[in-house]
Amino acid sequence: MSISAVESERDTLVEVVPLGGVGQFGMNTMAVTASDTTLLLDAGAMFPGLDHYGVDLAVPDLSFLEETGRQVSAVVLTHGHEDHIGAVPYVWDRIEGPIYGTPLTLALVASKLDAHGIDCAGRLVTVAPGERVTAGAVEIEFIRVTHSMPDCVAVALHTPAGTIVHTGDFKFDDDPLDGEPLDAPRLAELGNEGVLALFADSTNVARAGHAGSEQDVAGAFEEIFTRTRGKLIVAAFSSSIYRVQMLVSHAVRYGRKVALVGRGMRRTAEIAERLGHLAIPPAARIRDRDVSRYRADEVLCIVTGSQGEPLAALARIAADAHPHVRIDPGDVVVFSARAIPGNQRAIGRLKNDIARRGADIVDDTISPVHVSGHACEEDLKRMLALVRPRCFVPIHGEYRFLARHAQVAGEAMNGQTAVLMVENGDRIGFDGGGGWVQGSVPVGGVLIDNAHSGEVDGAVLRERRQLAAGGVVVLLIPLGAQGAARAGVPAVTTSGFVIDREADALLAEAPALVQRMIDDAPDGERSDHAALRERVRAGMERVFRKRTGRNPLVLPVIVET
Repeated sequence: MSISAVESERDTLVEVVPLGGVGQFGMNTMAVTASDTTLLLDAGAMFPGLDHYGVDLAVPDLSFLEETGRQVSAVVLTHGHEDHIGAVPYVWDRIEGPIYGTPLTLALVASKLDAHGIDCAGRLVTVAPGERVTAGAVEIEFIRVTHSMPDCVAVALHTPAGTIVHTGDFKFDDDPLDGEPLDAPRLAELGNEGVLALFADSTNVARAGHAGSEQDVAGAFEEIFTRTRGKLIVAAFSSSIYRVQMLVSHAVRYGRKVALVGRGMRRTAEIAERLGHLAIPPAARIRDRDVSRYRADEVLCIVTGSQGEPLAALARIAADAHPHVRIDPGDVVVFSARAIPGNQRAIGRLKNDIARRGADIVDDTISPVHVSGHACEEDLKRMLALVRPRCFVPIHGEYRFLARHAQVAGEAMNGQTAVLMVENGDRIGFDGGGGWVQGSVPVGGVLIDNAHSGEVDGAVLRERRQLAAGGVVVLLIPLGAQGAARAGVPAVTTSGFVIDREADALLAEAPALVQRMIDDAPDGERSDHAALRERVRAGMERVFRKRTGRNPLVLPVIVET
Protein backbone atom coordinates (compact mmCIF):
# COMPACT_ATOMS: atom_id res chain seq x y z
CA MET A 1 0.00 0.00 0.00
CA SER A 2 1.48 3.35 -1.01
CA ILE A 3 2.05 5.99 1.65
CA SER A 4 2.26 9.68 0.91
CA ALA A 5 5.41 11.54 1.97
CA VAL A 6 3.39 13.61 4.41
CA GLU A 7 1.96 10.52 6.06
CA SER A 8 5.29 8.70 6.24
CA GLU A 9 6.89 11.69 7.98
CA ARG A 10 4.21 12.03 10.68
CA ASP A 11 5.14 11.00 14.19
CA THR A 12 3.13 7.98 15.23
CA LEU A 13 1.96 8.13 18.82
CA VAL A 14 -0.28 5.05 18.61
CA GLU A 15 -0.27 2.16 16.16
CA VAL A 16 -3.19 -0.23 15.66
CA VAL A 17 -2.80 -3.46 13.67
CA PRO A 18 -5.79 -5.75 13.07
CA LEU A 19 -4.60 -9.36 13.31
CA GLY A 20 -7.97 -10.88 12.44
CA GLY A 21 -11.62 -10.08 11.89
CA VAL A 22 -11.07 -7.29 9.34
CA GLY A 23 -11.90 -8.57 5.88
CA GLN A 24 -13.22 -11.83 7.36
CA PHE A 25 -15.68 -13.10 9.95
CA GLY A 26 -14.04 -14.54 13.04
CA MET A 27 -10.63 -14.45 14.73
CA ASN A 28 -11.28 -10.91 16.00
CA THR A 29 -7.97 -9.65 17.38
CA MET A 30 -6.27 -6.26 17.32
CA ALA A 31 -2.85 -5.11 18.54
CA VAL A 32 -2.58 -1.58 19.93
CA THR A 33 0.84 -0.08 20.66
CA ALA A 34 1.39 3.21 22.50
CA SER A 35 4.96 4.07 23.55
CA ASP A 36 6.33 0.77 24.86
CA THR A 37 2.91 -0.67 25.71
CA THR A 38 1.23 -3.25 23.46
CA LEU A 39 -2.29 -4.50 24.16
CA LEU A 40 -4.39 -7.12 22.47
CA LEU A 41 -8.04 -6.23 22.04
CA ASP A 42 -9.74 -9.65 22.02
CA ALA A 43 -8.08 -12.92 21.02
CA GLY A 44 -10.59 -14.73 18.87
CA ALA A 45 -10.65 -17.99 16.97
CA MET A 46 -12.24 -18.86 13.65
CA PHE A 47 -13.71 -22.15 12.49
CA PRO A 48 -12.21 -23.05 9.11
CA GLY A 49 -14.04 -24.14 5.98
CA LEU A 50 -14.65 -27.69 4.83
CA ASP A 51 -11.47 -27.61 2.71
CA HIS A 52 -9.32 -27.33 5.86
CA TYR A 53 -9.21 -31.08 6.43
CA GLY A 54 -8.55 -32.06 10.04
CA VAL A 55 -8.21 -28.44 11.17
CA ASP A 56 -10.33 -27.57 14.19
CA LEU A 57 -9.83 -23.83 14.29
CA ALA A 58 -7.61 -20.94 13.28
CA VAL A 59 -6.08 -18.46 15.71
CA PRO A 60 -4.23 -15.20 15.00
CA ASP A 61 -0.54 -15.28 14.20
CA LEU A 62 1.37 -13.04 16.62
CA SER A 63 4.73 -13.48 14.88
CA PHE A 64 5.04 -9.86 13.83
CA LEU A 65 4.83 -8.76 17.47
CA GLU A 66 7.68 -11.06 18.40
CA GLU A 67 9.73 -10.07 15.34
CA THR A 68 9.41 -6.38 16.25
CA GLY A 69 10.21 -6.99 19.92
CA ARG A 70 6.75 -6.11 21.20
CA GLN A 71 5.68 -7.92 24.34
CA VAL A 72 1.95 -8.06 24.98
CA SER A 73 1.42 -6.21 28.26
CA ALA A 74 -2.27 -7.07 28.63
CA VAL A 75 -5.24 -8.57 26.83
CA VAL A 76 -8.58 -6.76 26.89
CA LEU A 77 -11.65 -8.89 26.13
CA THR A 78 -14.96 -7.37 25.06
CA HIS A 79 -17.15 -10.45 25.60
CA GLY A 80 -17.21 -14.22 25.75
CA HIS A 81 -17.98 -15.39 22.22
CA GLU A 82 -15.57 -17.84 20.60
CA ASP A 83 -14.57 -15.41 17.85
CA HIS A 84 -13.33 -13.05 20.59
CA ILE A 85 -11.85 -15.39 23.24
CA GLY A 86 -11.22 -18.70 21.47
CA ALA A 87 -7.52 -18.06 20.87
CA VAL A 88 -6.62 -17.29 24.49
CA PRO A 89 -5.31 -20.80 25.33
CA TYR A 90 -3.16 -20.79 22.18
CA VAL A 91 -1.54 -17.38 22.74
CA TRP A 92 -1.29 -17.73 26.53
CA ASP A 93 2.46 -18.33 26.57
CA ARG A 94 3.10 -15.23 24.44
CA ILE A 95 1.36 -12.88 26.84
CA GLU A 96 2.80 -11.14 29.87
CA GLY A 97 0.53 -9.42 32.31
CA PRO A 98 -3.19 -9.63 32.95
CA ILE A 99 -6.21 -10.55 30.88
CA TYR A 100 -9.07 -8.14 31.57
CA GLY A 101 -12.72 -9.03 31.15
CA THR A 102 -16.12 -9.04 32.78
CA PRO A 103 -17.03 -11.90 35.15
CA LEU A 104 -18.89 -14.02 32.58
CA THR A 105 -16.24 -13.49 29.92
CA LEU A 106 -13.42 -14.54 32.24
CA ALA A 107 -15.38 -17.51 33.60
CA LEU A 108 -15.71 -18.80 30.03
CA VAL A 109 -11.99 -18.15 29.45
CA ALA A 110 -11.08 -19.95 32.68
CA SER A 111 -13.10 -22.96 31.56
CA LYS A 112 -11.15 -23.04 28.29
CA LEU A 113 -7.81 -22.70 30.03
CA ASP A 114 -8.70 -25.47 32.47
CA ALA A 115 -9.57 -27.76 29.55
CA HIS A 116 -6.08 -27.10 28.17
CA GLY A 117 -4.42 -27.77 31.53
CA ILE A 118 -3.34 -24.15 31.94
CA ASP A 119 -3.07 -22.64 35.41
CA CYS A 120 -4.49 -19.13 35.14
CA ALA A 121 -4.11 -18.17 38.80
CA GLY A 122 -3.64 -14.43 39.21
CA ARG A 123 -3.69 -13.63 35.49
CA LEU A 124 -7.43 -13.12 34.96
CA VAL A 125 -8.54 -9.70 36.24
CA THR A 126 -12.26 -9.04 36.52
CA VAL A 127 -13.59 -5.62 35.57
CA ALA A 128 -17.05 -4.06 35.50
CA PRO A 129 -18.66 -1.58 33.10
CA GLY A 130 -17.67 1.92 34.12
CA GLU A 131 -14.35 0.77 35.56
CA ARG A 132 -10.93 1.96 34.36
CA VAL A 133 -7.55 0.24 34.52
CA THR A 134 -4.12 1.38 33.39
CA ALA A 135 -1.66 -0.58 31.28
CA GLY A 136 1.52 1.39 30.67
CA ALA A 137 0.75 4.41 28.51
CA VAL A 138 -2.92 3.47 28.03
CA GLU A 139 -5.90 3.93 30.32
CA ILE A 140 -8.61 1.38 29.49
CA GLU A 141 -12.26 2.22 30.13
CA PHE A 142 -15.02 -0.40 29.95
CA ILE A 143 -18.46 0.67 28.70
CA ARG A 144 -21.57 -1.49 28.94
CA VAL A 145 -23.11 -2.60 25.62
CA THR A 146 -25.93 -4.99 24.75
CA HIS A 147 -25.37 -8.04 22.57
CA SER A 148 -26.74 -11.60 22.42
CA MET A 149 -25.17 -12.54 25.76
CA PRO A 150 -24.64 -10.77 29.09
CA ASP A 151 -21.54 -9.00 30.36
CA CYS A 152 -20.45 -7.38 27.08
CA VAL A 153 -18.45 -4.16 26.90
CA ALA A 154 -17.08 -1.65 24.48
CA VAL A 155 -13.63 -0.28 25.25
CA ALA A 156 -12.36 3.30 25.28
CA LEU A 157 -8.57 3.49 25.13
CA HIS A 158 -7.28 6.80 26.45
CA THR A 159 -3.89 7.07 24.70
CA PRO A 160 -1.20 9.73 24.17
CA ALA A 161 -2.78 10.46 20.76
CA GLY A 162 -6.36 10.69 22.03
CA THR A 163 -9.31 8.44 22.81
CA ILE A 164 -9.91 5.37 20.65
CA VAL A 165 -13.28 3.61 21.01
CA HIS A 166 -13.70 -0.06 20.05
CA THR A 167 -17.36 -1.15 20.10
CA GLY A 168 -16.84 -4.90 20.30
CA ASP A 169 -20.03 -6.68 19.21
CA PHE A 170 -23.07 -4.58 20.06
CA LYS A 171 -26.62 -3.57 19.31
CA PHE A 172 -29.03 -1.08 20.84
CA ASP A 173 -31.60 -2.99 22.89
CA ASP A 174 -33.55 -0.45 24.92
CA ASP A 175 -35.55 -3.19 26.67
CA PRO A 176 -33.02 -5.96 27.41
CA LEU A 177 -34.06 -8.99 29.40
CA ASP A 178 -31.55 -8.19 32.16
CA GLY A 179 -32.54 -4.52 32.37
CA GLU A 180 -29.01 -3.35 31.52
CA PRO A 181 -29.13 -1.29 28.29
CA LEU A 182 -26.12 -0.01 26.38
CA ASP A 183 -24.53 2.96 28.12
CA ALA A 184 -25.40 5.53 25.46
CA PRO A 185 -24.95 8.48 27.87
CA ARG A 186 -21.29 7.60 28.44
CA LEU A 187 -20.67 7.23 24.71
CA ALA A 188 -22.23 10.65 24.19
CA GLU A 189 -19.97 12.09 26.91
CA LEU A 190 -16.95 10.66 25.13
CA GLY A 191 -18.19 12.24 21.92
CA ASN A 192 -18.43 15.60 23.66
CA GLU A 193 -14.92 15.18 25.10
CA GLY A 194 -13.54 14.30 21.67
CA VAL A 195 -12.89 10.86 20.18
CA LEU A 196 -9.91 10.37 17.91
CA ALA A 197 -11.08 7.12 16.31
CA LEU A 198 -13.99 4.69 16.36
CA PHE A 199 -13.58 1.03 15.42
CA ALA A 200 -17.08 -0.44 14.95
CA ASP A 201 -18.72 -3.80 14.24
CA SER A 202 -19.82 -4.19 10.59
CA THR A 203 -21.55 -7.59 10.82
CA ASN A 204 -25.10 -6.38 10.10
CA VAL A 205 -24.42 -3.23 8.11
CA ALA A 206 -26.26 -4.72 5.10
CA ARG A 207 -29.48 -4.98 7.12
CA ALA A 208 -31.66 -1.90 7.06
CA GLY A 209 -33.36 -0.58 10.15
CA HIS A 210 -32.65 -1.60 13.72
CA ALA A 211 -31.63 -4.86 15.38
CA GLY A 212 -34.49 -6.35 17.34
CA SER A 213 -34.75 -6.96 21.05
CA GLU A 214 -34.62 -10.35 22.73
CA GLN A 215 -38.12 -9.45 23.90
CA ASP A 216 -39.26 -9.71 20.26
CA VAL A 217 -38.49 -13.44 20.21
CA ALA A 218 -40.63 -14.16 23.25
CA GLY A 219 -43.89 -13.68 21.35
CA ALA A 220 -42.92 -16.11 18.61
CA PHE A 221 -42.05 -18.78 21.15
CA GLU A 222 -45.27 -18.13 23.03
CA GLU A 223 -47.16 -19.29 19.94
CA ILE A 224 -44.87 -22.31 19.45
CA PHE A 225 -45.26 -23.45 23.06
CA THR A 226 -49.03 -23.07 22.79
CA ARG A 227 -49.48 -25.21 19.67
CA THR A 228 -46.81 -27.89 20.13
CA ARG A 229 -48.20 -31.24 21.23
CA GLY A 230 -44.99 -33.24 21.00
CA LYS A 231 -41.49 -32.62 22.31
CA LEU A 232 -40.14 -29.16 21.73
CA ILE A 233 -36.47 -29.17 20.75
CA VAL A 234 -34.76 -25.79 20.38
CA ALA A 235 -31.28 -25.49 18.89
CA ALA A 236 -29.38 -22.37 19.94
CA PHE A 237 -25.84 -21.22 20.61
CA SER A 238 -24.85 -22.18 24.14
CA SER A 239 -23.73 -18.58 24.71
CA SER A 240 -27.23 -17.23 23.93
CA ILE A 241 -27.98 -17.05 27.64
CA TYR A 242 -30.81 -14.54 27.27
CA ARG A 243 -32.50 -16.92 24.82
CA VAL A 244 -32.02 -19.88 27.14
CA GLN A 245 -33.53 -17.94 30.06
CA MET A 246 -36.54 -16.93 27.97
CA LEU A 247 -37.07 -20.56 26.93
CA VAL A 248 -36.81 -21.74 30.54
CA SER A 249 -39.38 -19.15 31.63
CA HIS A 250 -41.77 -20.28 28.89
CA ALA A 251 -41.25 -23.93 29.82
CA VAL A 252 -42.16 -23.25 33.45
CA ARG A 253 -45.25 -21.32 32.38
CA TYR A 254 -46.43 -24.10 30.06
CA GLY A 255 -45.59 -27.00 32.35
CA ARG A 256 -42.62 -28.44 30.50
CA LYS A 257 -39.47 -29.86 32.04
CA VAL A 258 -36.17 -28.49 30.74
CA ALA A 259 -33.33 -30.72 29.55
CA LEU A 260 -30.06 -29.10 28.47
CA VAL A 261 -28.58 -31.40 25.84
CA GLY A 262 -24.97 -31.10 24.71
CA ARG A 263 -21.81 -30.65 26.73
CA GLY A 264 -21.30 -27.04 25.66
CA MET A 265 -24.87 -26.11 26.57
CA ARG A 266 -24.56 -27.64 30.03
CA ARG A 267 -21.14 -26.12 30.70
CA THR A 268 -22.16 -22.59 29.69
CA ALA A 269 -25.43 -22.84 31.63
CA GLU A 270 -23.56 -23.93 34.76
CA ILE A 271 -21.28 -20.89 34.51
CA ALA A 272 -24.19 -18.53 33.81
CA GLU A 273 -26.18 -19.90 36.75
CA ARG A 274 -23.21 -19.55 39.07
CA LEU A 275 -22.84 -15.88 38.10
CA GLY A 276 -26.56 -15.12 38.35
CA HIS A 277 -27.26 -14.70 34.62
CA LEU A 278 -29.49 -17.78 34.37
CA ALA A 279 -32.06 -19.27 36.74
CA ILE A 280 -33.54 -22.73 36.15
CA PRO A 281 -35.92 -23.85 38.93
CA PRO A 282 -34.75 -27.22 40.29
CA ALA A 283 -38.25 -28.64 39.87
CA ALA A 284 -38.17 -27.81 36.16
CA ARG A 285 -34.75 -29.24 35.34
CA ILE A 286 -34.24 -32.82 34.19
CA ARG A 287 -31.23 -34.68 32.81
CA ASP A 288 -31.24 -35.73 29.18
CA ARG A 289 -31.30 -39.36 30.31
CA ASP A 290 -34.67 -38.70 31.97
CA VAL A 291 -36.41 -37.25 28.89
CA SER A 292 -38.01 -40.58 27.98
CA ARG A 293 -39.68 -40.78 31.42
CA TYR A 294 -41.99 -37.86 30.55
CA ARG A 295 -44.75 -37.44 28.01
CA ALA A 296 -43.60 -35.66 24.87
CA ASP A 297 -45.74 -32.61 25.63
CA GLU A 298 -44.03 -32.26 29.01
CA VAL A 299 -40.50 -31.77 27.68
CA LEU A 300 -38.38 -28.93 26.31
CA CYS A 301 -34.89 -29.85 25.10
CA ILE A 302 -32.45 -26.97 24.57
CA VAL A 303 -29.66 -28.37 22.43
CA THR A 304 -26.41 -27.50 20.73
CA GLY A 305 -25.87 -28.03 17.00
CA SER A 306 -27.76 -25.22 15.27
CA GLN A 307 -24.99 -25.00 12.64
CA GLY A 308 -25.23 -28.62 11.53
CA GLU A 309 -22.07 -29.68 13.38
CA PRO A 310 -21.91 -33.47 12.87
CA LEU A 311 -20.88 -34.30 16.45
CA ALA A 312 -23.20 -31.84 18.21
CA ALA A 313 -26.29 -32.93 20.09
CA LEU A 314 -28.90 -32.11 17.45
CA ALA A 315 -27.12 -33.99 14.66
CA ARG A 316 -26.82 -37.05 16.87
CA ILE A 317 -30.49 -36.81 17.85
CA ALA A 318 -31.55 -36.44 14.19
CA ALA A 319 -29.47 -39.49 13.26
CA ASP A 320 -31.06 -41.48 16.11
CA ALA A 321 -27.56 -41.80 17.57
CA HIS A 322 -28.13 -39.97 20.85
CA PRO A 323 -28.38 -42.32 23.83
CA HIS A 324 -31.28 -40.52 25.51
CA VAL A 325 -33.16 -38.15 23.18
CA ARG A 326 -34.95 -39.01 19.96
CA ILE A 327 -37.17 -37.21 17.47
CA ASP A 328 -40.66 -38.59 16.92
CA PRO A 329 -43.52 -37.59 14.61
CA GLY A 330 -45.32 -34.58 16.05
CA ASP A 331 -42.22 -33.10 17.66
CA VAL A 332 -41.19 -29.55 16.77
CA VAL A 333 -37.55 -28.61 16.19
CA VAL A 334 -36.72 -24.90 16.25
CA PHE A 335 -33.49 -23.40 14.89
CA SER A 336 -33.12 -20.31 17.08
CA ALA A 337 -29.84 -19.09 15.62
CA ARG A 338 -28.65 -17.52 12.40
CA ALA A 339 -26.89 -19.70 9.85
CA ILE A 340 -23.22 -18.72 9.90
CA PRO A 341 -21.97 -18.21 6.31
CA GLY A 342 -20.54 -21.48 5.02
CA ASN A 343 -22.74 -23.69 7.21
CA GLN A 344 -25.88 -23.64 5.05
CA ARG A 345 -25.22 -26.98 3.38
CA ALA A 346 -24.60 -28.79 6.67
CA ILE A 347 -27.73 -27.20 8.16
CA GLY A 348 -29.75 -28.28 5.14
CA ARG A 349 -28.61 -31.90 5.53
CA LEU A 350 -29.51 -31.77 9.22
CA LYS A 351 -32.99 -30.42 8.47
CA ASN A 352 -33.52 -33.23 5.96
CA ASP A 353 -32.65 -35.79 8.65
CA ILE A 354 -35.09 -34.13 11.06
CA ALA A 355 -37.87 -34.04 8.46
CA ARG A 356 -37.39 -37.76 7.76
CA ARG A 357 -38.30 -38.42 11.39
CA GLY A 358 -41.63 -36.67 11.01
CA ALA A 359 -40.91 -33.53 13.01
CA ASP A 360 -41.97 -29.99 12.12
CA ILE A 361 -39.10 -27.56 11.57
CA VAL A 362 -39.26 -23.88 12.47
CA ASP A 363 -36.56 -21.32 11.69
CA ASP A 364 -36.43 -17.56 11.23
CA THR A 365 -37.79 -17.83 7.69
CA ILE A 366 -41.06 -19.11 9.18
CA SER A 367 -41.30 -17.31 12.51
CA PRO A 368 -39.19 -14.63 14.28
CA VAL A 369 -37.46 -17.19 16.53
CA HIS A 370 -34.10 -15.45 16.32
CA VAL A 371 -32.95 -11.89 16.67
CA SER A 372 -29.43 -10.77 15.89
CA GLY A 373 -27.01 -9.51 18.48
CA HIS A 374 -25.37 -7.12 16.00
CA ALA A 375 -26.27 -3.54 15.13
CA CYS A 376 -28.08 -2.90 11.84
CA GLU A 377 -27.64 0.15 9.61
CA GLU A 378 -29.66 2.63 11.67
CA ASP A 379 -28.00 1.43 14.88
CA LEU A 380 -24.58 1.98 13.33
CA LYS A 381 -25.59 5.52 12.39
CA ARG A 382 -26.72 6.06 15.98
CA MET A 383 -23.34 4.92 17.28
CA LEU A 384 -21.55 7.32 14.94
CA ALA A 385 -23.83 10.17 16.03
CA LEU A 386 -23.09 9.48 19.70
CA VAL A 387 -19.31 9.15 19.41
CA ARG A 388 -18.64 11.66 16.57
CA PRO A 389 -15.10 10.39 15.92
CA ARG A 390 -12.45 12.26 13.99
CA CYS A 391 -11.56 8.97 12.23
CA PHE A 392 -13.71 5.92 11.59
CA VAL A 393 -12.48 2.37 10.89
CA PRO A 394 -15.03 -0.36 10.02
CA ILE A 395 -14.10 -3.79 11.42
CA HIS A 396 -15.65 -7.23 12.00
CA GLY A 397 -16.74 -8.46 8.59
CA GLU A 398 -15.79 -9.41 5.07
CA TYR A 399 -14.54 -6.62 2.84
CA ARG A 400 -17.89 -5.88 1.21
CA PHE A 401 -19.36 -5.30 4.69
CA LEU A 402 -16.52 -2.96 5.60
CA ALA A 403 -17.01 -1.05 2.34
CA ARG A 404 -20.73 -0.67 2.97
CA HIS A 405 -20.07 0.50 6.55
CA ALA A 406 -17.60 3.06 5.23
CA GLN A 407 -20.26 4.34 2.84
CA VAL A 408 -22.85 4.53 5.65
CA ALA A 409 -20.40 6.44 7.84
CA GLY A 410 -19.51 8.89 5.09
CA GLU A 411 -23.18 9.68 4.47
CA ALA A 412 -24.15 9.79 8.15
CA MET A 413 -21.31 12.11 9.14
CA ASN A 414 -21.62 14.37 6.07
CA GLY A 415 -17.95 13.94 5.28
CA GLN A 416 -16.89 15.35 8.66
CA THR A 417 -15.26 12.06 9.69
CA ALA A 418 -12.25 10.59 7.91
CA VAL A 419 -12.92 6.96 6.97
CA LEU A 420 -10.02 4.50 6.83
CA MET A 421 -10.54 1.26 4.92
CA VAL A 422 -8.13 -1.36 6.23
CA GLU A 423 -7.62 -5.11 6.25
CA ASN A 424 -5.80 -7.55 8.49
CA GLY A 425 -2.15 -6.59 8.80
CA ASP A 426 -2.52 -2.90 7.93
CA ARG A 427 -0.58 -0.63 10.29
CA ILE A 428 -2.80 2.28 11.27
CA GLY A 429 -0.91 5.22 12.74
CA PHE A 430 -2.47 7.89 14.93
CA ASP A 431 -1.25 11.23 16.20
CA GLY A 432 -3.20 14.07 17.75
CA GLY A 433 -4.43 15.18 14.34
CA GLY A 434 -5.88 11.97 12.95
CA GLY A 435 -5.00 8.60 11.51
CA TRP A 436 -3.48 7.08 8.39
CA VAL A 437 -2.34 3.73 7.02
CA GLN A 438 1.44 3.55 7.19
CA GLY A 439 2.11 0.16 5.62
CA SER A 440 1.31 -3.42 6.44
CA VAL A 441 2.79 -6.49 8.07
CA PRO A 442 2.28 -10.16 7.14
CA VAL A 443 -0.45 -11.73 9.26
CA GLY A 444 -2.60 -14.81 8.98
CA GLY A 445 -4.11 -17.66 10.88
CA VAL A 446 -2.32 -20.41 12.73
CA LEU A 447 -4.22 -23.64 12.03
CA ILE A 448 -4.87 -25.89 15.01
CA ASP A 449 -5.43 -29.66 14.98
CA ASN A 450 -6.64 -30.40 18.51
CA ALA A 451 -6.65 -34.15 17.90
CA HIS A 452 -2.87 -34.02 17.70
CA SER A 453 -2.37 -31.02 20.02
CA GLY A 454 -0.43 -29.08 17.45
CA GLU A 455 -0.35 -26.56 14.64
CA VAL A 456 -0.96 -27.52 11.02
CA ASP A 457 1.43 -25.89 8.58
CA GLY A 458 0.71 -25.10 4.95
CA ALA A 459 2.51 -28.15 3.58
CA VAL A 460 0.43 -30.53 5.69
CA LEU A 461 -2.80 -28.82 4.64
CA ARG A 462 -1.80 -28.99 0.95
CA GLU A 463 -1.14 -32.71 1.30
CA ARG A 464 -4.51 -33.24 2.98
CA ARG A 465 -6.28 -31.38 0.18
CA GLN A 466 -4.39 -33.37 -2.44
CA LEU A 467 -5.28 -36.59 -0.66
CA ALA A 468 -8.95 -35.61 -0.51
CA ALA A 469 -9.08 -34.59 -4.17
CA GLY A 470 -7.03 -37.33 -5.80
CA GLY A 471 -6.53 -40.13 -3.32
CA VAL A 472 -3.18 -41.73 -2.56
CA VAL A 473 -0.89 -44.06 -4.48
CA VAL A 474 1.70 -45.92 -2.40
CA LEU A 475 4.77 -47.31 -4.17
CA LEU A 476 6.63 -50.00 -2.22
CA ILE A 477 10.22 -50.12 -3.52
CA PRO A 478 12.57 -52.87 -2.28
CA LEU A 479 16.24 -51.89 -2.71
CA GLY A 480 19.26 -54.11 -2.53
CA ALA A 481 22.34 -53.37 -0.51
CA GLN A 482 23.88 -51.37 -3.36
CA GLY A 483 20.74 -49.32 -3.91
CA ALA A 484 19.60 -51.40 -6.88
CA ALA A 485 15.97 -52.44 -7.29
CA ARG A 486 15.03 -55.87 -8.55
CA ALA A 487 13.17 -55.53 -11.88
CA GLY A 488 9.40 -55.83 -11.58
CA VAL A 489 9.46 -55.87 -7.77
CA PRO A 490 8.07 -52.37 -6.95
CA ALA A 491 4.50 -52.85 -5.73
CA VAL A 492 1.60 -50.42 -6.04
CA THR A 493 -1.43 -49.92 -3.80
CA THR A 494 -4.05 -47.17 -3.85
CA SER A 495 -6.71 -45.65 -1.62
CA GLY A 496 -9.33 -43.15 -2.75
CA PHE A 497 -7.88 -43.08 -6.27
CA VAL A 498 -10.57 -43.48 -8.93
CA ILE A 499 -9.59 -46.32 -11.24
CA ASP A 500 -10.89 -46.27 -14.81
CA ARG A 501 -9.46 -47.99 -17.88
CA GLU A 502 -6.57 -45.55 -18.34
CA ALA A 503 -5.73 -45.50 -14.63
CA ASP A 504 -5.85 -49.29 -14.47
CA ALA A 505 -3.40 -49.57 -17.36
CA LEU A 506 -1.10 -47.01 -15.75
CA LEU A 507 -1.11 -48.84 -12.42
CA ALA A 508 -0.09 -52.00 -14.25
CA GLU A 509 2.82 -50.11 -15.83
CA ALA A 510 3.83 -48.33 -12.63
CA PRO A 511 6.34 -50.93 -11.34
CA ALA A 512 8.29 -50.78 -14.58
CA LEU A 513 8.13 -46.97 -14.66
CA VAL A 514 9.45 -46.79 -11.10
CA GLN A 515 12.20 -49.26 -11.98
CA ARG A 516 13.23 -47.11 -14.93
CA MET A 517 13.37 -43.96 -12.78
CA ILE A 518 15.64 -45.75 -10.31
CA ASP A 519 17.85 -47.11 -13.09
CA ASP A 520 18.19 -43.61 -14.58
CA ALA A 521 19.15 -42.06 -11.24
CA PRO A 522 22.81 -41.07 -10.77
CA ASP A 523 24.81 -43.50 -8.65
CA GLY A 524 25.05 -41.06 -5.74
CA GLU A 525 21.31 -40.43 -5.73
CA ARG A 526 20.49 -44.14 -5.79
CA SER A 527 22.08 -44.59 -2.37
CA ASP A 528 20.41 -41.43 -1.01
CA HIS A 529 16.94 -42.60 -0.05
CA ALA A 530 15.51 -39.11 0.44
CA ALA A 531 16.66 -37.99 -3.01
CA LEU A 532 15.44 -41.21 -4.60
CA ARG A 533 12.01 -40.91 -3.00
CA GLU A 534 11.69 -37.34 -4.28
CA ARG A 535 12.73 -38.42 -7.81
CA VAL A 536 10.10 -41.16 -7.88
CA ARG A 537 7.40 -39.02 -6.26
CA ALA A 538 7.81 -36.08 -8.64
CA GLY A 539 8.16 -38.33 -11.67
CA MET A 540 5.13 -40.48 -10.93
CA GLU A 541 2.95 -37.47 -10.04
CA ARG A 542 3.78 -36.03 -13.48
CA VAL A 543 2.88 -39.34 -15.12
CA PHE A 544 -0.45 -39.63 -13.27
CA ARG A 545 -1.33 -36.02 -14.05
CA LYS A 546 -0.49 -36.39 -17.75
CA ARG A 547 -2.11 -39.79 -18.30
CA THR A 548 -5.22 -39.52 -16.08
CA GLY A 549 -5.75 -35.80 -15.50
CA ARG A 550 -5.73 -36.46 -11.76
CA ASN A 551 -3.23 -35.54 -9.09
CA PRO A 552 -3.05 -38.22 -6.39
CA LEU A 553 -0.67 -37.98 -3.47
CA VAL A 554 2.21 -40.31 -4.39
CA LEU A 555 4.07 -41.88 -1.46
CA PRO A 556 7.20 -43.86 -2.36
CA VAL A 557 8.24 -46.21 0.47
CA ILE A 558 11.76 -47.65 0.22
CA VAL A 559 12.47 -50.95 1.95
CA GLU A 560 16.03 -52.25 2.16
CA THR A 561 16.34 -55.97 1.40
